[in-house]
Amino acid sequence: MTLRVAIVGCGKIADSHIEQVRAVGTATVVAVCDREALMAEQLAVRFDIPAHYTDMTKMLAEQSVDVVHVATPPDSHVALATAAFRAGCHVFLEKPVALTGHETRQILDAATQANRKLCVNYLYNFEAPSLELKEKLGSGQIGPVVHVEATYGYDLAGDYGVAVLSDAGHWVHRLPGKLFHNVLDHVVCKLAMVMPLEPVQVSCLAFRARPAVGNPVIDALADELRFTLRAGDVTATAIISAHARPVGHTLRVYGRKDSVSLDYVGRTLVPVPRQTQPSSIGRLGPAIAQARAYAASAKRNLGRFRRHEFHFFQGMRVLLDQFYAQIANNTPAPLSHAEILWSVETIDAIVVQINRQISPEQRADA
Repeated sequence: MTLRVAIVGCGKIADSHIEQVRAVGTATVVAVCDREALMAEQLAVRFDIPAHYTDMTKMLAEQSVDVVHVATPPDSHVALATAAFRAGCHVFLEKPVALTGHETRQILDAATQANRKLCVNYLYNFEAPSLELKEKLGSGQIGPVVHVEATYGYDLAGDYGVAVLSDAGHWVHRLPGKLFHNVLDHVVCKLAMVMPLEPVQVSCLAFRARPAVGNPVIDALADELRFTLRAGDVTATAIISAHARPVGHTLRVYGRKDSVSLDYVGRTLVPVPRQTQPSSIGRLGPAIAQARAYAASAKRNLGRFRRHEFHFFQGMRVLLDQFYAQIANNTPAPLSHAEILWSVETIDAIVVQINRQISPEQRADA
């Protein structure tokens, strides 16, 4: 069975959706849609898609579609996802899922009522380090998790930063958490792999480390975020930074039996080194063991490179493969509704704290 896919939202990320749909091999893109006719037409021509539209309702009425990929800004997700469910389609949704946990519940409820599948593009949970982490957690190697540390860096001189900081009307400014809201998913969704899916206690610090430019909207954006979470007996700390170099993307998981360190830039997972012998000789061991672990990771990554599994969107390809298999063969969902909702509600709690960091008076002074 080849699934028929339609893409709604023809911005930059839509290219990656089409490329990965084709790479998976169990689906085909039959139509694209964007309210900007030229964007839809250009995407269709560039990828040789048979049909393009400016209205999703018309597209779904005229095309036989199994799955709708929603790749639009998150303030449109409730309306588009629920309309797709009503039309009998499954939905693959770009992150952020929605503006709030309440809106996310609306989407999840719509999926349940329509008996359709929902998946969110939490691609980093399906990168090689995350898949290895899940195996270790499942086998009991790490034991009960005690604490998690996460880092996520981004470059304000890159495409994303330049677009947001040069345009006060950019859709990111409509997000409750502004600049951070579009990247928090990349941290919080990974925490959902290892933390209890229970309500969280949050402590947060957000601030602007770049110079002011004299635009109140732009200057009100914090660009450095630190937060601490507690869910049940598990805690987490996270750093989201626009200024730390090199730009990092890591996760460290501390367990009662063992601890591991994940690097999503280098796509490695290595044990946290431990001293097993006494005195000076014992201090030589951890570095040697860590060097061997990185060498083994390099060898595995070389194999992935040779198999064409080392590209930027490999995690998205794995996720789509599992999601399409869920639809076609009724296999387990790659992401549960509980994981999705916990991630968004945790982001809600963090955003409340972020917005307390910059008062109306500070915004006026910016």
